[in-house]
Amino acid sequence: MPDSIVYTDCLGSYDVLDVSGFTHQRINHSKLFADRQNHINGIENFWNQAKRVLRKYNGIDRKSFPLFLKECEFRFNFGTPSEQLKVLRRWCGL
Repeated sequence: MPDSIVYTDCLGSYDVLDVSGFTHQRINHSKLFADRQNHINGIENFWNQAKRVLRKYNGIDRKSFPLFLKECEFRFNFGTPSEQLKVLRRWCGL
């Protein structure tokens, strides 16, 4: 989305974001690890966990990938299985 803010490190591959309509904020890890709440550790942690989960499927159909990724997002955001169950029960009105 063009009105999004994207945080990256200073890797040159991210230069394309400067012309994509995104607000692009860089964190230079050689000088500073984080700038207040702005850091990239959260997304790196998410992708590390998602790749570990998705690897066990040994390849996922391109059409199904967004659903598998959404499940990883849910699990990441809502913690332990017991916490996930509480959220699902609340959403279902149980």
